[in-house]
Amino acid sequence: MNILTMSQTLFYLLEQQPNSEKAVSYLTQQADAFNTGQQVAVFYRVFTAIPRFVGKQPIDVPADIQFSLQRVRPGLIVEGWTLDRLARVWWLLQLPADDQSAYVKTISELFKAGELNELVALYSALPVLAYPESWTFQATEGIRNNIADVQSAIMLHNPFPADYFNEAAWNQLIMKAFFTDKDVTQITGLHERKNARLSQTLADYAAERRAAGRSLPVHIEELM
Repeated sequence: MNILTMSQTLFYLLEQQPNSEKAVSYLTQQADAFNTGQQVAVFYRVFTAIPRFVGKQPIDVPADIQFSLQRVRPGLIVEGWTLDRLARVWWLLQLPADDQSAYVKTISELFKAGELNELVALYSALPVLAYPESWTFQATEGIRNNIADVQSAIMLHNPFPADYFNEAAWNQLIMKAFFTDKDVTQITGLHERKNARLSQTLADYAAERRAAGRSLPVHIEELM
């Protein structure tokens, strides 16, 4: 994936939002200031402050921009995001990626300290971050937590798990999605990553539910 092209496309989407002039002005000023000195403290400060300056309204995604996003990063869907979520993902792309160690360390610190909406943005950004293999552990850990919005950011309309999870991690994601009543039809790669172990695990789970007189989750039989 071309990070520069993705950054430009996301920023264009920002510009297309109603009454986004102040948000665009703020983000442009902060990017210019960061590029001048590239101080990590500034990068963190802006990431945290973004909602106060851009707002949290739902975004509108024109069909042509969604098409452009798919060309840059297949599987990425931003429909349903808020403006601050979009701006934060764009801001993450402003971090230079020439030094892998520094890049991974800087973003990892955000994961450690992030509040709910920050974590949602970080997990939403997984498909567009540099060094994707560096984030597989972080993503699998995110699935294990019990924060519904974080789980959804990883599981739903996010191509990262389908592209980078090994079979065990993928199967855990699918099982967790059923356990937490997620709409599994929104999981990218749901049928492409179907495998024998998952089918058997789901069959066992379905048998347990039937034995307990409980109904089966919607769509589970399609994967058995």
